[in-house]
Amino acid sequence: MKLKIPPLLVVVLFAGLMFILAEYLPVGYFDFFGRKYLMLFLFSMSGLIGIVSLVQFFKAKTTINPSAPSKTTMLVTGGLYEYSRNPMYLALLLLLLGWGLYLGNAFNTLLAAGFVYYMNAFQIIPEEEALFKKFPKEFQKYCVKVRRWF
Repeated sequence: MKLKIPPLLVVVLFAGLMFILAEYLPVGYFDFFGRKYLMLFLFSMSGLIGIVSLVQFFKAKTTINPSAPSKTTMLVTGGLYEYSRNPMYLALLLLLLGWGLYLGNAFNTLLAAGFVYYMNAFQIIPEEEALFKKFPKEFQKYCVKVRRWF
């Protein structure tokens, strides 16, 4: 697999870049009524989606190690996985969007989009290739039925 950086470290790196951007870019600050409520909602949804998706993997007794998709013992397609092929990564994206709202710089949305691009190119596509090799027909049907992010 082509993966070099674990997804949690990728989130920390993007969050750090978002902080630096918010601190040192002299433009882009924003505020609006309800910003804190939206931020709390995004953080809450991130935690909820992340926990539920992990629990589903634990119940299925399959690996949550993103660098070893070949160790997957079962394709999880129920629960949250009926709506998103990658709810764990969606939870990380929601976390970054909440962080961006907390920091209050509009340009942080560009970094969140960069996170999606990075995850698609260097994490999700290699994972999907490995899953297709392991579960060819089942995974192909699943991909047709369920979108990658949401």
